Amino acid sequence: MTRKLGDTKLVIATHNAGKLREISALLAPFGVDCVSAGDLGLPEPEETGTTFVENALLKAHAAAKAAGLPALADDSGLSVTALGGRPGVYTADWAERQWFEGEPGKDYKGRDWYMAMGKVEGLLSQQGPDVDRSCWFTSVLAIAWPEGDEAIYEGRVTGTFSWPPRGTMGFGYDPVFVPEGRDVSFAELTVAEKQTISHRADAFAKLVADQFPDQSTA
Repeated sequence: MTRKLGDTKLVIATHNAGKLREISALLAPFGVDCVSAGDLGLPEPEETGTTFVENALLKAHAAAKAAGLPALADDSGLSVTALGGRPGVYTADWAERQWFEGEPGKDYKGRDWYMAMGKVEGLLSQQGPDVDRSCWFTSVLAIAWPEGDEAIYEGRVTGTFSWPPRGTMGFGYDPVFVPEGRDVSFAELTVAEKQTISHRADAFAKLVADQFPDQSTA
């Protein structure tokens, strides 16, 4: 039987403000008091896994151990059919920018999502105008407890890679992802609208059904 979250704080193992807002909003109806790893000053562990599950568990266990509280981590990414499922688990890595220390104004390492989206578009364009632009987002949610217990929930949403980017409401690759059955990108949806159809919402529905069965409508 899966261990259940008690009446305590839950560490959201992220330093991404957009992801924290989305996860906190999804958990709010269940009375979960969320605090981010960033707010607690916890370091971000190196994501050495080769699957979404491995990385989600790595982050959740690191945060739970460091904070002494149960922790929830998300590992998610965009997979493009014509690119053989890339970038997939390496979605964030495609956005990494490396600037040399000492270069004027650029002694910084961060993520450039527009650069990453452009890289995907460039690879698709090389395959011609009729390239298959279907893609999907995957989200794996992992809950870990300081004692070592863990639980995993996986969600998915399919759509089309659209260029150029559209919208300002989302984060990551949201501006280029048009979910199936819609004509707007994730970044053109409000947070509430996105929460009804996203990969993270799908994973959360499974988490809620397992963790809060008396409150779940699933």
